[in-house]
Amino acid sequence: MGKRTVRTALLAIEGTNCDEELARALEALGGRPEVIHLQRFAREEGRRRRRLSDFDLLFFPGGFSAGDYVRAGAIFAARVRSTIGDDLEAFVRDGRLVGGVCNGFQTLIELGLLPGRRDGRLGPPEAALMPNDSGHFECRPTFCAWPGGTFAPLRAVPRGTSYLFPSAHAEGKLVLPGPPGERLRELESAGQILFRWVAPDGGPPVYPWNPNGSEGDVAGLTNPSGNVFGLMPHPERSFDRWQMPGGRGRESGSPTADGARFLAAVVDHARERA
Repeated sequence: MGKRTVRTALLAIEGTNCDEELARALEALGGRPEVIHLQRFAREEGRRRRRLSDFDLLFFPGGFSAGDYVRAGAIFAARVRSTIGDDLEAFVRDGRLVGGVCNGFQTLIELGLLPGRRDGRLGPPEAALMPNDSGHFECRPTFCAWPGGTFAPLRAVPRGTSYLFPSAHAEGKLVLPGPPGERLRELESAGQILFRWVAPDGGPPVYPWNPNGSEGDVAGLTNPSGNVFGLMPHPERSFDRWQMPGGRGRESGSPTADGARFLAAVVDHARERA
C-alpha cells in the first residue's frame, strides 16, 4: 500500500510569491498541496467555500503579502483573523501542523501564534521581526542549526545538525519583550527555538551568517506545543541538489538537499498523525 497523501493548504493573498516553489516541493514529497487564496475560505451565503478542517497541514508561504505595508505580515494577519480566525484556532488546538516561511513567519508572529500561547488562541503579537541591522534586504545562502526542542518532526535529528537554506528578507530581526535575554531564556527552556543562525562550520555567527541581528541568533520558533512553526530562511529554495552552493550534500553522500530533508520530516509527521 502506498503512503497516504498529505492534504496541504498553502494560504495566499496578493503579494505572496513563494507558494508555487513550496507546492512543487511538497508534491515531490508525496503531499497533495493546493495554493488557495484566503478569500476562498470566506463565508458565502452562510457557508465556507473551502474548509481548513479538510487539510492535514497548513503553510503560510513567503513573499510580500499586501506589499508589506504597515509591517511585514500585518495586513495578511488582519485578514486571516477576520476570515478564518476561529477555524485556525481549532486547527492549531487539534495539533495539526501550521508552518510559516519568511513572510509566513512574519504573519504568524503578527497573529500571536508565535511564540504563542498554550491554549492555541490568536492574540496580539508577543514578539516582532524588525528591519535587519544592515538596513537592507539580505539575499544569500545561510546556515541554521537545530538545537533540539518541542518540534516533533525533528526530534530524531541530532542536536546541532545544520541546514543550508537561502535567506531573502528585509525584516527578520527577532526582538522579544521584557528585560534583555529573559524571554529568550524562557523560550530556550521551553524548547521553542526551532533554528539558530550558525557559521558554515557550525560555530557562532557574525554578519552575514546572522543576516539580520536577531536576538540569540534565532532563525525560527515554534509554539509551546511544537505544532506551529516559523522560520526566516527558505527551505523550498534548497530542495534540489543543484540548488545547493558548492555541491553541498555530495561530500556527505546525502541523496537530497537540505530543504528536502527538512520538508520531508514535516510531511512525514503530518502523515503519521493524520
